[in-house]
Amino acid sequence: MNALLIITLGLAVLYGILMLSYCYGWRRLKTFDPALHAYTFNTKVSVIIPARDEEKNLPALLEALQQQSYPANLFEVIVVDDFSQDATPDIVKYFPAANMRLIRMSERFSRTERLNSYKKKAIEVAIGEAEGDLIVTTDADCVMGPKWLESIVKFYEAYHPRFIAAPVAYYREDNFFKKLQSLDFMTMQGITGAVAHLQTGTMCNGANLAYEKTAFEEVGGFTGIDMIASGDDMLLMYKIYHAYPDGVMYLKSRDAIVRTLPMDTLSSFMHQRIRWSSKADKYEDKRITRVLVLVYIWNVIFVLMAIVAIFNSFLWSSLLWLLVFKITVELVFLLPVSQFFSKVSLLPWFILGQPFHIVYVVVAGWLGKFGSYEWKGRQVK
Repeated sequence: MNALLIITLGLAVLYGILMLSYCYGWRRLKTFDPALHAYTFNTKVSVIIPARDEEKNLPALLEALQQQSYPANLFEVIVVDDFSQDATPDIVKYFPAANMRLIRMSERFSRTERLNSYKKKAIEVAIGEAEGDLIVTTDADCVMGPKWLESIVKFYEAYHPRFIAAPVAYYREDNFFKKLQSLDFMTMQGITGAVAHLQTGTMCNGANLAYEKTAFEEVGGFTGIDMIASGDDMLLMYKIYHAYPDGVMYLKSRDAIVRTLPMDTLSSFMHQRIRWSSKADKYEDKRITRVLVLVYIWNVIFVLMAIVAIFNSFLWSSLLWLLVFKITVELVFLLPVSQFFSKVSLLPWFILGQPFHIVYVVVAGWLGKFGSYEWKGRQVK
């Protein structure tokens, strides 16, 4: 019993230091204001969108792209239809925009052909035909503001990074479950920006990325990571980071935020998180892997203490104080992050969501290593 408490206290100290360092990193990360930079665009951009059965979500995204302030003659939109069984390809085909085009995976590959990663292959095919020097990727269920591309290009032309990670947030959080997802996702986004400033790791999300076409080609694209179903974002980022350690940056700008939808059901949520956690042991950046291990063990300790406390009431007070400590250090970090994403109103739900968060981290982490998940109607091990 004493050993458990000592280990727990040691983990608490490490976790507290970690969260406070993230708070420092996020606060010190400079916000980029595109309005302060000259309107001198010289970059041809290709926006690539892999899509599978997205007829409900795709129209909103295409409308948002049509409303971009970035000159339409300087960017193209390539939607890659991944064997959709709905009207996804027709939506793109008949959308009234000259700079949008459709690529059908069904015209390049057999439906019975087994690909290791359909999404990576879709992006790879699109990049092969892209006319832009800067590749920008997003997902079919996303929307963004009119200055999205403008802010990305101005940032690129100001600092010339080889790879840009940009902010993503959930929207339409119309119930308790979706609010919890939004808080959890916002925490990940804050950590993404913090580690970029602290230079203690590299993180990103495929819903909002930009990278040079030449950098993608120079590192061999997805070669070597194409056997993994997901990882079109972070695993590619590591390849580019390895080749260009100073060429990976995070764009902290409200104008650059991409908004995406939370999962509707617990099942779809767990499949998503298991998919994310399944990549943990594939990360070349072991700094992030060590942090993930620490966070996982920290949450496992809470589950173990709760189980032991059923038989030993003495532990209840210790468990309560540890939970208060966890909530406090996380809120210290989350407050400035939520202010950036304009989601301070969600913070009261953070306390109520702690039991759910702890349990899902433990379960998803375990199944990500030893289980399987479903993604876009396909079963993946």
